[in-house]
Amino acid sequence: MKKRMLIMLAIVGLLFGGIFGFQIFKMQMIKKSMASQQIPPSTVSTILATVQPWQPELKAVGTLRAVRGVDVTSEITGLVRSIHFKSGDTVKAGQLLVQLNADSDIAQLHASEAAAELAGTIFERDKKQFAVKAVSQAVLDADQADLKSKRAIVAEQAANVAKKSIRAPFAGRLGITTVNPGHYLNPGDKIVTLQCLDNLYADFFLPQQELANLSLGQKVILTSDSYPGRTFTGKITSINPKVDPETRNFQIEASIANPGQLLLPGMFASVQVQAGEVKKYLTVPQTAVAFNPYGETIFIVQEGEKGPDGKPGLIAKQVFVTTGAKRGDQVAILKGIKEGDTVVSAGQLKLKNGSPVVINNTILPTNDKAPKPVDE
Repeated sequence: MKKRMLIMLAIVGLLFGGIFGFQIFKMQMIKKSMASQQIPPSTVSTILATVQPWQPELKAVGTLRAVRGVDVTSEITGLVRSIHFKSGDTVKAGQLLVQLNADSDIAQLHASEAAAELAGTIFERDKKQFAVKAVSQAVLDADQADLKSKRAIVAEQAANVAKKSIRAPFAGRLGITTVNPGHYLNPGDKIVTLQCLDNLYADFFLPQQELANLSLGQKVILTSDSYPGRTFTGKITSINPKVDPETRNFQIEASIANPGQLLLPGMFASVQVQAGEVKKYLTVPQTAVAFNPYGETIFIVQEGEKGPDGKPGLIAKQVFVTTGAKRGDQVAILKGIKEGDTVVSAGQLKLKNGSPVVINNTILPTNDKAPKPVDE
């Protein structure tokens, strides 16, 4: 019985030993097979990292405002007698726009002038009589006071008559009016808008950390989607001395030249402020940079080990970089690579450190410092 147990144990040991040996042999064969297989290289696009001049710019969206603009209104009530302009006219300062009915005011003015003339006659007569002691000084003083009062009434009534003639406060272009003869105007009723379009103000906001980069007289470049490809220049004329406590932004006012009066108040526009001197930065396309929570990385192409043909292959090496300012399709690299490095600009999503690569630059990502939309 004991001998039979030993034989069974020996058979079981041989069985397990054979299975274990087969598994080791199988693993070795798999390793040899994997070692004999080469990972196919990935196709990527590349670009050389180059140093380029870089003009620091601050960008914002602004709103245009006329240097001189107003809604022409009536100061007093009155019935419109005549309109002396057409919608869209260009007018001069002081030009008559609307004439209100002033018949009763003119009549009162004539009555006041007559009363003032009589008071003047009485004062002159009493002044002669005072010279011969025919009237007292009190009578002469009363006559003089009455004359001044009558003349003041004349001036007041003349001002009321003048208010019935509504004139342009400055030269500019008129808007569209809906007022017609016979229209009754109340004080403050809008007649027409008047805008001076030779120069405009652009109001825009920037974050408080940019305050040190701005100064009065700094150059401003403005673009509008109404005129693609065209730029308008100006300069900073005022910086608000208060920062908005809710947004931490501050307001800037820039004066913009408006040749041809193309820009209109109320339009929005893109504003670029040239801040500081021109610098030189190592630049690459933004598509070359992988922005990760743990840092920004770039793949550069280097020579790897020699292949069966004796020539070295190309591999991708991942490096950490420090990025700077961005403009258009480009980003400045402050640290991590050097000028002349071959940087992977497309196809890096399938790469890892040391992956073999093949370069194909038939199609390259955009690398424009000031890209513009193109209609196809």
